Amino acid sequence: MRDPWNRSSPSFAGDASVLFDTDVFIWAQRGNAKAATLIERELIRFLSVQTYLELLQDARNKTEQRTTKQFLVDLHFTILPLTETIGHRAMVYIEEYGLASGLRAGDASIAATATENNLTLMSGNGKHFKPIHDLRLKIFTP
Repeated sequence: MRDPWNRSSPSFAGDASVLFDTDVFIWAQRGNAKAATLIERELIRFLSVQTYLELLQDARNKTEQRTTKQFLVDLHFTILPLTETIGHRAMVYIEEYGLASGLRAGDASIAATATENNLTLMSGNGKHFKPIHDLRLKIFTP
């Protein structure tokens, strides 16, 4: 079984690389064809450790947790860890955008992971992410 954890945490170059937000996974797991197509279309797939935690937390039982984990392995996702620079950038995002846009810690960590790894964030949550000036964002509409 492939290990989805990216232990070296390199910076990834290229506009085509996408970090998927939690909501895209949820839509795909609910059978949304558009979300599934977006995921399948990407050759290299990334998610933040925050998204991984949110997906596991949302599972109602061990079977759902195993299904989620297997989904990530089968589609060759790389899980990007929380680093010191990601944590720092997330704090800056909360200070700058938290009050005005409602940006919460989890979303700030996901945005910071995308920015620090030079990835485009794919999310349906434009309200929280659009104000972040240095974030490349693609809005997903189910």
